[in-house]
Order: sequence, then structure tokens, then C-alpha cells
Amino acid sequence: MAKRKKTNEDLPNENQETNDASDNFGLPDIEYKPLERADEVTSMKEEEPEPQPLYTQEEKASDDEPNAIVFEEEEKSNSGAIIGIVAVLVVALAGYLIYEFVYKPGKLRDQQEQLAREAAEKKKQDEARIAQQQEEERLRREAEEAAKNAKPAVGTIETLSGRTGRYYVVIHSAIDDDLIMDKAKEISTKGVSTKIIPPFAKWKFFRLTVGDYDTYAIAQTNADAAKPDFGSGVWVIKY
Repeated sequence: MAKRKKTNEDLPNENQETNDASDNFGLPDIEYKPLERADEVTSMKEEEPEPQPLYTQEEKASDDEPNAIVFEEEEKSNSGAIIGIVAVLVVALAGYLIYEFVYKPGKLRDQQEQLAREAAEKKKQDEARIAQQQEEERLRREAEEAAKNAKPAVGTIETLSGRTGRYYVVIHSAIDDDLIMDKAKEISTKGVSTKIIPPFAKWKFFRLTVGDYDTYAIAQTNADAAKPDFGSGVWVIKY
């Protein structure tokens, strides 16, 4: 006898309600849901793997340490740079203050003192020059006044009467005594005193002299000194 395959029609319907009193033992009817879906969800939850952390606590700690070191080094480097900048600014400010309030005033003071010294020296020189000019002007006026008030000196004229044995400086000679006297008067207006030697021995000339001395050497020296005033014909004679 051939067996018949079971079909879905032969299976009990899950949604079909039964009122068999023997199945519920006299209890009230309640709705229920099949447990198969719940079991499937539960099994799926059990089979779903738990999410794993990206890194362990040790790895996280190890990852955090380098960052902390880097942050600490960056903070140190930043603080050093800030300190350096502040030091540069302090030095620059100090240099500026020294330049403005020490160097420039000192240099200006030195320049002012130098100018004051130069001005004082120039004033002193100007005063000395003015005083010298005033003194020269005063002397000139005094000389002019003295020249106006002074009477011209008149030299004396003497005619020797005999020989003296002295040496005379002769400036002029003439055969006529009037000519000799005229020359003597001319010279006397200049304040020069003269002596006239008359002719003696074989000489027939009158001689006009400007000085007499004990020796020939002294007389010759004075004759040479008189040449610029009386000409190169000045000579010495003993009388």
C-alpha cells in the first residue's frame, strides 16, 4: 500500500483556534504567539558578535603619551620663544631709552659746551684785537698831537779856532766860508749840531763836521754810519 505524502493541508494551522476543552484544561482561552520567531531573534542576538574597541586601554594610553610629550615640548618651545622675544624687546627698549635720554642729551651738552668755549675764545680774541687797535689809535693821536705842539730842534754851529788833536767826521767842504755856513744852517734845522774847521796848513778849504772822536777807528765807524744821511763822500780828518 502506497504511502501518501503529507501536504501543508495536513499540518495544523498555527492561526487556527481550537476550543477543545481537553487542550486548555478548562482555563480561559488566551492568545499566544509562536515561540519560533522569538527563539530566532534570541539566537540571532546571541550569534551577533559584540563590537570590538578600536584599541585597547593599553594602546590608548600608549597613544596618549606621545601626544602629551609633544604638547609639553611645544609648550616649552613656545615659552622659550616668548622669553627670547621679551628679552629682545627689553634690550631694544633699554637701548632706545639710553640713546634718547643719555647719549643724545650728553652729545648735545658737549656740543653746546664746545660752542660756548669757541664763542668765549672768539670774544676774547675780538676784545684783544679791539684793545690793540684802540691802543694803536691812541698812540697815533698822541704822536700827531706831539708833532703839532713840538718845536723843531735846532742844531748848534761852532767854528773852531785852533787845532785839538781829535778826529772829525767831515760831511761837506767849500772854499768859501759863506757856503759852509749856509750848509751848516740847513743841517741845523734838522737838529744836527755841526762844527766848522777853517783852512789850515796848505789846505784852503772850510770843512763842515758832524762829530769828533778820540781815535780814528771810532771816527771812521761813525762816518760809515752817517753816509746814508749825508752821502758817500763822508770822510775822517784829524785836526
